[in-house]
Amino acid sequence: MDRLGYSSYVAQGGDQGAVVTHAMAQQAPAGLLGVHFNFLVSFPLDVAAAVFGGGPMPTGMSEGEQAAFKAVATVFKRGYIAEQSQTPQTIGYALTDSPAGLAAWMLDHDADSYQKIAHAFVDGKATGGLTRERIVDNMTLYWLTSCATSAARLYWESGRAAVAAAGQPPIQPSLPAAYTVFPGELFQAPRTWVEKAYPNLIYCNEVDRGGHFASWEEPELFASEMRVAFRSLRS
Repeated sequence: MDRLGYSSYVAQGGDQGAVVTHAMAQQAPAGLLGVHFNFLVSFPLDVAAAVFGGGPMPTGMSEGEQAAFKAVATVFKRGYIAEQSQTPQTIGYALTDSPAGLAAWMLDHDADSYQKIAHAFVDGKATGGLTRERIVDNMTLYWLTSCATSAARLYWESGRAAVAAAGQPPIQPSLPAAYTVFPGELFQAPRTWVEKAYPNLIYCNEVDRGGHFASWEEPELFASEMRVAFRSLRS
């Protein structure tokens, strides 16, 4: 950011980008004023132990927390996560051999996104920015650069990092943090979990539309959320 001429900035992340942004918040480099997330990657210790260790649901949870726990547990059992976490090279050969195979693998991400993408292709009705052309553009980037295997390998690497860090209290970022819950996300992160992950939570909001690919699907709403979230950090 210094080389780009920015002495102060903020960071935002969802999905794997949330992992990067969370690490930035932990490191708190000079100039980073705050962070915004639309996907939770740091869970309470009892939740993480149960989800990744295969244990029972922790006791004393609210209804919202129970629903979130079940959704999180389901997410990390999905086929593409299991495959890419265990044998990324195997699926990688297939994904770099067949454009149709790559497209099918990428499109079958989650039920909400799959339905919206199907409407764009089958019915010609795009949901926000999830147009047919932009979806094909995204898949083309993976195909032309042959990066499907390295993208899959990221799951293998992060899985081993998680095992190595198991049982260790996470480093809680002290930077100002903000969070937006989108209704079509893979799971609805309870505010209680967000507050535990980010003690200096300055903004937390639930919006009425958008899913896992929120910045792509609802760019105007997404940008609006970031502006509101970081308003107090403007100098």
